[in-house]
Amino acid sequence: MDLFDDRTCKLGEGALWHPLRGEIFWFDITGKRLLSHHPASGHTRDVPLTEMCSAAAWIDRDRMLIASETGLWEYDVTTGVFGHLVDLEKDCASTRSNDGRADPWGGFWIGTMGKQAEHKAGAIYRYAEGALRTIADRISIPNAICFDHDRGCGYFADTAKAHLYRVALDAAGWPAAEPELFVDFAEHGLSPDGALTDASGTLWVALWGAGAVVEVSPEGVLGARHDMPAPHSTCPAFGGPDFTTLYCTTATQGLGPDALAEAPLSGKLFAQLGAGQGRAEPAFILDRGDA
Repeated sequence: MDLFDDRTCKLGEGALWHPLRGEIFWFDITGKRLLSHHPASGHTRDVPLTEMCSAAAWIDRDRMLIASETGLWEYDVTTGVFGHLVDLEKDCASTRSNDGRADPWGGFWIGTMGKQAEHKAGAIYRYAEGALRTIADRISIPNAICFDHDRGCGYFADTAKAHLYRVALDAAGWPAAEPELFVDFAEHGLSPDGALTDASGTLWVALWGAGAVVEVSPEGVLGARHDMPAPHSTCPAFGGPDFTTLYCTTATQGLGPDALAEAPLSGKLFAQLGAGQGRAEPAFILDRGDA
């Protein structure tokens, strides 16, 4: 993968290609910034935030859902105005949001974790039709939230355990069974971070500490690796006009002077043309009348 945007993030995360704007958005969580880059025009954004934000979904051309350490928000891209939707562990000052993604039914899944990655301090929630419900709890570092092409299941990981889980979903997008272990990345000496599924249902999983995105078949078999010159790869996204460009955020968090000298591009956004066949992320449905 090649350098795409040279702005450095302490903890780059939440990469999202906005299909109506032709623009890639991502966050610097601990740096409290929302960034974007429009490849066709070269236009970029670097928006300071008042608290840590980590993940997003698109609603329509000008509105996005954004997850912060205290809530979920409707964000107007053109005005920069945030509108409150629902609290997210607002009374727990020790936690923040982490990985999140819209699901194929128009809901939004969002993970929380301790700000110091405290053991089992986090959870995963689903926000749909105005209600926030717990999907899983006692998770240390929730990541890899993504969904099966045929709506049959969802995936999520606990990076601290290096476990990727699969959970069966019902016709409305809610869990129909207990999560099951899908891939034990610890057996491979790897740590799963953010993930998505492509047009065929293959998972593309960022590997924290390994500087790569790895393909994982719907049967749980690890395949091709897409390397980048930064060890802490965090969140992939497919974009471009035909969804064949693979983007991935990275981080400098936890890297000392020697590691940064060896990987000076850490914290930047990377891209690989023609990596695979992705698809547009589903929209979050704020109002059922928009569906």
